[in-house]
Amino acid sequence: MSVVKINALTVPEGMGAELEKRFAARAGLVEGSEGFEGFELLRPVDGTDKYLVYTRWRSEEDFQAWTKSQAFAQGHAQAAEDAQKGHGHGHGHGGPAATNAELWGFEVVQRVEPR
Repeated sequence: MSVVKINALTVPEGMGAELEKRFAARAGLVEGSEGFEGFELLRPVDGTDKYLVYTRWRSEEDFQAWTKSQAFAQGHAQAAEDAQKGHGHGHGHGGPAATNAELWGFEVVQRVEPR
């Protein structure tokens, strides 16, 4: 079965739209990766300050291969470059878009899809 990786990002008040914009700018970097099955950026609606970045992979090995890939490096290099310019992954527009991140990993043991 698939594995799921969830990156829980702590986002300061007022920075959600900026975080969403930054993720939209990186669209296309993961979709062609071997074993990639899906991505979702989840916006909080219950008062929490955590956005969740949800990805699903065919295997742990596929996820690990992606973290070592050129596309992964490209996305993070672009984020670092933008940060140095004052408008990237970690800085600009009033401060960091996310101040903390935790990576959670899960194996899918049951999955139900619409009929």
